[in-house]
Amino acid sequence: MSIRQMYPGSIVKPGFNPLTAQTSTTTYESTIFAWGDNTYGQLGDGTTTNRSSPVQVGATTTWSKIAVSWYQMRAIKTDGTLWTWGYNANGALGVGNTVNRSSPTQIGLLTSWLDMAGGIYNGIATQTNGTLWTWGKNNAGQLGLGNTTSYSSPKQVGALTTWLKVASGNYFSSAIKTGGTLWTWGYNAQGQLGLGNTTYYSSPKQVGALTTWLSVSCGHYYTLAIKTDGTLWAWGLNSSGQLGDGTAINRSSPVQIGALTTWAKCTGGQYSTLAVKTDGTLWSWGNNQYGQGGLGNVTEYSSPKQVGALTTWATPASGRFHSVAIKTSGSLWSCGRGLYGSLGLGNTTDYSSFTQVGALTTWSIVSAGAFITCAG
Repeated sequence: MSIRQMYPGSIVKPGFNPLTAQTSTTTYESTIFAWGDNTYGQLGDGTTTNRSSPVQVGATTTWSKIAVSWYQMRAIKTDGTLWTWGYNANGALGVGNTVNRSSPTQIGLLTSWLDMAGGIYNGIATQTNGTLWTWGKNNAGQLGLGNTTSYSSPKQVGALTTWLKVASGNYFSSAIKTGGTLWTWGYNAQGQLGLGNTTYYSSPKQVGALTTWLSVSCGHYYTLAIKTDGTLWAWGLNSSGQLGDGTAINRSSPVQIGALTTWAKCTGGQYSTLAVKTDGTLWSWGNNQYGQGGLGNVTEYSSPKQVGALTTWATPASGRFHSVAIKTSGSLWSCGRGLYGSLGLGNTTDYSSFTQVGALTTWSIVSAGAFITCAG
């Protein structure tokens, strides 16, 4: 099966179900908007001014995928070009230097980028030919290159052409191959690599022998993954119950979260998790000190808790202390810590329940980082 057959279109439109639409080849395009902390120009509006309401990133209407990390943003256009902006310590932007950028800057000239993600100071991406590329900080081997040398431009990880989807957390990375195997590498003090130990690895290591992994998401020091059967698995740091297994015990191997087979999407923040089921319900767990769980309180939960009773949730995103989600109607909602205006509600107030961002119903993609959000 080819990459294009296995990997749905870059944009996940409201209502998309990855468990039943794995062969979609639809590609969408969009304008993108950003808000929140802009200390390093990470909002991409050409300034370093914080924004508490959405501001458009340039005039381009052809963005197809976005990924927000700690202080950087990365995006792919429909023409397959890859762009980054924000904080550039250790070459995190992949543009060949360490100069911060307050506007989108293209990485090289290639038009074959497929998927990408970012860790705290590093980037990771796949191309349509199945190759895997990384750049930025490499103190724990998170680039997967067999060393701990940092690079300011993309470097190919090995020679394989079977890499598909990627995710990156705090100094560690993960990826799924076209055959459905899951691989991790980098920092592993809390067992976030899922390899049954706490050893660091500077080259990709396979997590078990399964070939049924569908998607993966990395939180601050933990990992979440969904299998093709709709089950949800987690491992790594669990200090706030962010794994969702009902404990606060770190796990160095994948542990199943409940027995349900209806999980569609999941996203990890610093210490909190957000997920959507195939029935459109929204669930949260883990740290909730600023109300980022959207449950109307600041109580910490170590097992998934349903957010309200609605069945119209489509796409979730978790930031450092805030959460964002898109409904099937195309409306955008946020909750949690409002510092720097990260909720996009025109203020810096904390909200413990999801509150709509503006009145638009045309949102289709969203990603969140450290007090910043980007959506299109």
